Amino acid sequence: MNAVVIARKGAPVAPNVEAVGDWPEPGGPRRGEAMLRVECSALNHMDLWVGMGMPGIGEHYPRITGCDVCATVEAVGEGVDASWVGKRVIMNAKYEVERPRRFDEPPASTFMPDFELIGEHTDGGHRERFCAPVSNLAWVGDAPADEAAAFGLVTLTAYSMVVTKGGLRPGQSVLITGIGGGLATAALSIAKWMGCPVAATSRHQWKLDRAKELGADWCILDQGQDWSKEARAITGKRGFDLAVDTTGKATHLACIKSLARGGAYVTAGATTGGDATTDLTRIFWNQVRLLGSTMGSNAEFGEIAALFRAGKLRPVVDWVYPWREARAAWERLEKAEQFGKIVLKWG
Repeated sequence: MNAVVIARKGAPVAPNVEAVGDWPEPGGPRRGEAMLRVECSALNHMDLWVGMGMPGIGEHYPRITGCDVCATVEAVGEGVDASWVGKRVIMNAKYEVERPRRFDEPPASTFMPDFELIGEHTDGGHRERFCAPVSNLAWVGDAPADEAAAFGLVTLTAYSMVVTKGGLRPGQSVLITGIGGGLATAALSIAKWMGCPVAATSRHQWKLDRAKELGADWCILDQGQDWSKEARAITGKRGFDLAVDTTGKATHLACIKSLARGGAYVTAGATTGGDATTDLTRIFWNQVRLLGSTMGSNAEFGEIAALFRAGKLRPVVDWVYPWREARAAWERLEKAEQFGKIVLKWG
């Protein structure tokens, strides 16, 4: 069958991306699984990280990445309701991994379960057909395939950051760094749906202009300066209630200095590096909350899918490439030229 593979490890990743027509067909769905026929798949930074090599995921190449798809269920395994067959779905790539429990383990009420990702630890969705757990699927009706494929991972991650962990309330103020990526635009969409004023930062004026079109109330051009005073001035020196940051080292300290008392800094990535400088005095004095977030639960996935079906949340699609032009799609992602999500179309 047709597939897009990363043939070998290395950076840049794009030269190692190959579109092939002879990838082995998947086996039939196992218990609890569905066979998916992919209409569109979407790229994430995960597609770059796996190509460059990540600790703990193995060094086997060629391999197929892809955490986001819009697909039709072709068949189901044992224990799955047959009504799933023929339904168009999106997928939460995150699945929990069962580990043996020790007799002396403490209560796990605050412990996050261990998990792996389809498209990272196992081959993913950049292919015509594959199997996935039905528990990780959500129905999307007759939505456009490119939008549905672009919606899942970034919106789930943003929703878990903003709503579940960040505890954002309607009308509170939000600061989003690095606007233009799929997660940042998803966070903007969620915040505006909640009636919240939003400030966005970017190194590129054209991305700020696009953010304005999508509802950003204020824009800050990040030219490497400490823009925290500008950010606080926007709020009358009060500070923001929530900072959504995935760039890390380059923006972390400015975010901390831009927060209101009791505000929250939520991170789901560190594209400029994880060894950020912070300000502990501000953190304890202002009772700032520091929160880490990675994707989200199947329950949260069901919530965002309901909002998608109702037309309340929509992704920003940057570009749709035929699957045979996958290398160009990786090049665009690697150069950070996109605003929104890059999608591959199959069939």
